[in-house]
Amino acid sequence: RPPDFDLTVADWLTAIILGIVEGVTEYLPVSSTGHLILATELLGYDQDYWNVFNIAIQPGAILAIVVLYWKTFWDVAKGLLGWDRGAVTFTRNLLIAFFPAVILGLLFGDWIELMLGNAVIVCWALIIGGVAILAVEKWANPPATGAGVSGVPFHTAILIGIVQCLAMIPGVSRSGATILGAMAFGVDRKTAAEFSFFLAVPTLTGATVYQLAKHPDSLQGDYLGLIAIGAAVSFI
Repeated sequence: RPPDFDLTVADWLTAIILGIVEGVTEYLPVSSTGHLILATELLGYDQDYWNVFNIAIQPGAILAIVVLYWKTFWDVAKGLLGWDRGAVTFTRNLLIAFFPAVILGLLFGDWIELMLGNAVIVCWALIIGGVAILAVEKWANPPATGAGVSGVPFHTAILIGIVQCLAMIPGVSRSGATILGAMAFGVDRKTAAEFSFFLAVPTLTGATVYQLAKHPDSLQGDYLGLIAIGAAVSFI
C-alpha cells in the first residue's frame, strides 16, 4: 500500500507525466480519466496503485478554472450575499446539475471503481464518444448567443447533470458529455462550455473527496506527495 511504498525517481516522473495528461485533457472533450488509464496501461504502471492518484490530482485542474474565472466566482459570491437573482440562478443551476452525479456516485461507486482499471472499456468509450461528437456537431443547432449559465432553464440544467453522469464510464469525457449535451438541449456553444467548466468545480471536488475518503491510506506517506506533484503539474 502507498505508506509502505519506497518511491523512486521513476515514481516522481510518473506523477509528472500523469499530471501533464490530466491538465491537457481535463477540459477537452477527450476524457481525462480515460487517457490517464491508457497512460498507466501503456507505460506498464500498476493500475491499482495509480487509480486513486488519477482521481485525486483533479483539484489541480479545478484550481485552474477558479483562477481563470476568479472574477465570475467573486461576482457570484457577492451576489449571493445580496440575494442577486443572477447569482442565485447561477448557483442553483450548478447544484442541480451536480446532484445526479452525487446520487449515482454513492449508489454505484464500487462498480464504477472496478471499471477504472479496464482499458478495453476506455477504448470503446473513446470510439463511441468520438462518433457522438461528430453526430452532435452535425445535427445540433444551438443558438449563436445565449444568456449565460444563469440563463439556462431549470429543466435543462437537470438534463445536463444527467448527461454528465455518462462520464462515470471511464473513457466518456465529462466535458464532452456536458458541452455536447447542453448544445443538443438548445444551449449556445459558449454557455455550454462555461457551464461544463463551472460544473467541474463541485463534480471533480466531490469525486476527489469521495475517493480519498474511501482510501484514507492515500493521505499518508510519500503517496500524498505524489498526489501534490500531479495536482500542481495539472494546474500549470
